[in-house]
Amino acid sequence: MPDSNEEQAKRNESFQKLWSMMMNIKIAMLTTVMKDGMLRSRPMVSQNTEFDGDLWFFTGKSTPKVDEIEGSSQVNVSYASPNDNVFISLSGPAEFVEDRGIMESMWNPAYEAWFPKGLNDPDLTLLKVHIEQAEYWDMPQGKMVGMFGFIKALATGDRPSDVGENKKLVEKKGALRPVNANARSSRSARSTRATHRTSTKKTRKRVRSRR
Repeated sequence: MPDSNEEQAKRNESFQKLWSMMMNIKIAMLTTVMKDGMLRSRPMVSQNTEFDGDLWFFTGKSTPKVDEIEGSSQVNVSYASPNDNVFISLSGPAEFVEDRGIMESMWNPAYEAWFPKGLNDPDLTLLKVHIEQAEYWDMPQGKMVGMFGFIKALATGDRPSDVGENKKLVEKKGALRPVNANARSSRSARSTRATHRTSTKKTRKRVRSRR
């Protein structure tokens, strides 16, 4: 069944919201999975292109992230602007792209600090991350109590009333859409309780059989 106009409008609004929060944050943190299962993060320069569901980065073919992504393509990209109380987490599969046209459209002479030969540098490649899930926190502007509430929430797990907007977006049919994170949490909690009851019953039966 095709998405309704209302759902499409919500997706477009979500994209615009994410882009408005990301566009002025120049450095992102890219997290990959190493061969031993450990996570590794490093800063990456964001490309100044409007967000359409994909993120692009210039990188070197000789960097460790190449082997890590070839081994496990799922990555996380995070953005933070503490001065604006904005925090964003994006995740999805990554791939390397060799496309001279795209490179030329995104190239900035400042990148020659990392790639001295510019677009002709043999080590140069593009990293594309297709975003399948996104979550952002947009806390009240200029409120110290908002930041305090956020820190308290991290420490206690309790959600303060003035923590601001938090929305999770997941992919549906190739596009991001908002979901009710609370409903997902409730379903997960019910599933956990059901599993615990079943496990407890099985344990009691084993104890009786031993008697």
